[in-house]
Amino acid sequence: MPYEYIQLDKNGQEPLYHQLYCALRDAIARENGALLPGQRLPSIRQLCEDLHVSRTTVESAYQQLCVEGYLEARPQRGYFVLAAGGAPRAHPAPLPPQAPRPKARYNFGTDAVDAGCADLKTWRRHIRDVLNEPEALVRYGDPQGEPALREALCAYSGAARGVVCSPAQIVIGAGTQPLLSLLCGLLQGKAGAVAFEEPGFLQAEQVFLDCGIGVVHLPCDESGLTPQALRESGVRAAFVSPSNLKSRGGSIPLARRQALLSWAKDTGGLFIEDDYNGELRYRARPIPAMQGMAADGQVVYLGSFSKLLLPSVRIGYMVLPSPLLPLYRARAERYNQTASKIEQLALASYIQKGELARHLRRLRKVYAQKSQTLLHALRQAFGTRIELHLQETLLCVSARLSGDNSPETLVARARACGVRVRPGPDGCVTLGFAGIPIADIAPGVAALQAAWA
Repeated sequence: MPYEYIQLDKNGQEPLYHQLYCALRDAIARENGALLPGQRLPSIRQLCEDLHVSRTTVESAYQQLCVEGYLEARPQRGYFVLAAGGAPRAHPAPLPPQAPRPKARYNFGTDAVDAGCADLKTWRRHIRDVLNEPEALVRYGDPQGEPALREALCAYSGAARGVVCSPAQIVIGAGTQPLLSLLCGLLQGKAGAVAFEEPGFLQAEQVFLDCGIGVVHLPCDESGLTPQALRESGVRAAFVSPSNLKSRGGSIPLARRQALLSWAKDTGGLFIEDDYNGELRYRARPIPAMQGMAADGQVVYLGSFSKLLLPSVRIGYMVLPSPLLPLYRARAERYNQTASKIEQLALASYIQKGELARHLRRLRKVYAQKSQTLLHALRQAFGTRIELHLQETLLCVSARLSGDNSPETLVARARACGVRVRPGPDGCVTLGFAGIPIADIAPGVAALQAAWA
């Protein structure tokens, strides 16, 4: 039997059995190929002798072809070709290697916390305590979140943020995006679009768009989103961050919050309150969440721990208003919990034993010192050429440099000098101070001064 369709490279790196498998598969699958449906293949012994390969090589190739439906093994008769399935499946072209992002000497990014601020020793102890409880680990967790954590969060959010809720209203998830995905299912048919204050929040917007809910950007003034803009837009849901206006670094004042809630009352509208780091304010006392001053049914509250604890601990929580609870409970058992049960139980213990409150007090002192160090260094380096806005709960400073340089140009120049910063809205550059050690802030700004000279 001729074997022109089999070409084996016995000195190559690819295993011989896989070379043989590929050659036979292509000969079967290719239209007008060398092997036709119903054709009998050589026996294993004959092919071993003809190709001068081991029995294991031929057996492995034949077995794989049988598993994938190219061949059929008939007892006492041999191996036969089944009906060809069309052209052989093309192997995907290898993707070009992605160039690694150069590591910056001075990282003013916003995606990390200072290793010195991380309460790793205490967190490890709570994780270890959970791992020593096998009964808690051998069962699936509650789809809504571990009851112990929901009880702890109910007490914590009430004391730290003024949130009014019961543990039954809290839903746990692996961060804001998975929780928003759940919420989108509850809002189907109730909200055709969600309003965002300019410049928006891309990560949240993408979830709504993926779920078929539109996104509308609305203008704002110095106090944030305006009730008039909401009324004129015709939307019935709005995503707000009352404790941290991304474009200005401040918070929505009390009078504006009351006016916004009046819009919700008059129209049956719903606010989705993202209280990211709301308790991390350090220049003054934290401003309570808007949820606590709203009537039930007006606000869905979102909280997380990425900057309070560790970015790698992916736990967030959502407080559902009473009108949405029946909708959630009707489908809750069909959802899988996305947050680690081990981390949930560790966080419950961490909160209940007062560790989070103590850690929060330390963070406020550290971030107050870091923010003042960064502001002072920038003013010393750039003087009147720079306009600065401290975004307290976002743990960053927005800087606008005089001249006609775009944020992208400034970011590229900084990168060339070993400094990582991010482009921001309204022609600003964003400098985060959570992840950079305080000793690196002054030399990092000096490097920026050289880059932007």
